[in-house]
Amino acid sequence: MQSEQTPGLHVGIIMDGNGRWASGRGLPRALGHKEGVEAIRRVVEAAPKQAIGTLTLYAFSCDNWRRPEAEVSALMGLLRLYLRNEIARLVESGVRLSVIGRRDRLPEGLAAAIGRAEAATLEGKALHLRIAVDYSARDAILAAALASASNPGMTRTTFSTLVTGDACVPEVDLVIRTSGEQRLSDFLLWESAYAELHFTRRHWPDFDAGDLKDALAAYRNRDRRFGGLATGSVAA
Repeated sequence: MQSEQTPGLHVGIIMDGNGRWASGRGLPRALGHKEGVEAIRRVVEAAPKQAIGTLTLYAFSCDNWRRPEAEVSALMGLLRLYLRNEIARLVESGVRLSVIGRRDRLPEGLAAAIGRAEAATLEGKALHLRIAVDYSARDAILAAALASASNPGMTRTTFSTLVTGDACVPEVDLVIRTSGEQRLSDFLLWESAYAELHFTRRHWPDFDAGDLKDALAAYRNRDRRFGGLATGSVAA
């Protein structure tokens, strides 16, 4: 589905560390994921105030199906609750929600709930919130390559639309990863070709508006230093 582009930066966040946050406190991993949802609320509220127009959150990768069944079930349950409880807040705040990734492997009824949430928030202009669920950037690129195989006139722009599924999604300006890991883990590989990378040791449940502001300040300082050109540099 195509949409009018929301102006502002495109920030992607790999929300890592929910389990480690919980384990470090002697709590069940599922509680860490629940606290991670609270961090999503904080960041979504803060993003438009920081001139972010598109926010893509990595919630569940294709590889995450390998996790213990109970943990996967808890994650899917939290997604279902988020879709049920947050839509009115998103509509009121002018946030458009999109879910990227596969839907055919999701628990029964979840794909339909996603569709209803997307339809309800379609007119949001303050922020385009994209949540990656059962997502693989390599799979998205492969699907786009297969779809373009019979089109000899394919351009980079049209191929990008095949990858993202939305002609109005801008390239990523900044990728943030929490919890200390320094890798992309199959997240937005095509869209992040010139993105800045920012890594923080803070676990996702502790991430807040101040952390987002700090990451953006570091990004903007580098951007000014290099004359506004995309450099693809990495900041630890």
